[in-house]
Amino acid sequence: MIEISTLTWVVTVGLVLVLLALDLALGWLRPHKVGFREAALWSVFYVAVAVAFGVWFLIAYGGDAGTQYFAGYIVEKSLSVDNLFVFVIIMATFAVPDEHQQKVLTFGIVLALILRVIFIALGATLLSLASFVFLLFGLLLIYTAVQLFRHRDEDPDVENNVVVNTARRLLPVTEHYDGGRIFTRVDGKRMVTPLLVVLIAIGGIDVLFALDSIPAVFGVTESAFIVFAANAFALLGLRALFFLVKGLLDRLVYLSTGLAVILGFIGVKLILHWLHVDISPAVPEIPTPLSLGVIVGVLAIVTVASLIKTRNDPTLTAHAGSLTGSPEKVHPEQ
Repeated sequence: MIEISTLTWVVTVGLVLVLLALDLALGWLRPHKVGFREAALWSVFYVAVAVAFGVWFLIAYGGDAGTQYFAGYIVEKSLSVDNLFVFVIIMATFAVPDEHQQKVLTFGIVLALILRVIFIALGATLLSLASFVFLLFGLLLIYTAVQLFRHRDEDPDVENNVVVNTARRLLPVTEHYDGGRIFTRVDGKRMVTPLLVVLIAIGGIDVLFALDSIPAVFGVTESAFIVFAANAFALLGLRALFFLVKGLLDRLVYLSTGLAVILGFIGVKLILHWLHVDISPAVPEIPTPLSLGVIVGVLAIVTVASLIKTRNDPTLTAHAGSLTGSPEKVHPEQ
């Protein structure tokens, strides 16, 4: 197990909080429509920060630790792109004005980070108590992979989500947005705007993604610090990445398939680790460098294949994939 000093924890958490405050100031306190140039510059900045941190971590803690960090970061970054798919669907479904999309994204990122910290602490505790948790995590990822592959040509039905419908039944929601306000008054009555329903939808999605992403990154490292760092740096760039690639997302027609393969692969890796530890040392384990190669290779193949496919057939549109299926929505096979 990699021993992380208290100073490294404090400095890393401090850096994440500073970057989070910067993102909050840009997205929540100064709402505006984000252009391509601004989105590109901030995306490069956040990726550069993540890579610089990884290089420092590799030098300070060794090649194996650095490889685990980069593998975890790439896993989380790839899953966050699928997260962006769903954010795009939510924005379109609820017709969120352009100038307030940053506010919604910032809320989603902050909540996602909080949820991941909770699930990281829970996951690390469970893994320290019993190694069979690796088996449970592995089976969960394989189940998720199968469901995602089965429903790869569908989108989550956000509008008919149980959480969203419950919020609409319990809360007095106005028909229209009132600027960037969450609460407003109509004929003297205090009501909530659709922006609150959007935030609730984002929150529900964040919970689902946290449930999948934490077992996935524990599949490449057992270090709670690396899991935290990989998640934090992958999430912090989401706001800018959303505006940079939301036009490109429609072309990544094989992304859901690629993510299903990655999640299934990590699930098998976790099960092999459990077998190696609890059943027999003769059971082979998948080394982290090989995991990193498979993850990068799958993402590269998926991206190139998607761009070729949509260039040959521009009518094709990518879908985020669904874990439950959307019987009311039928999409043509890609």
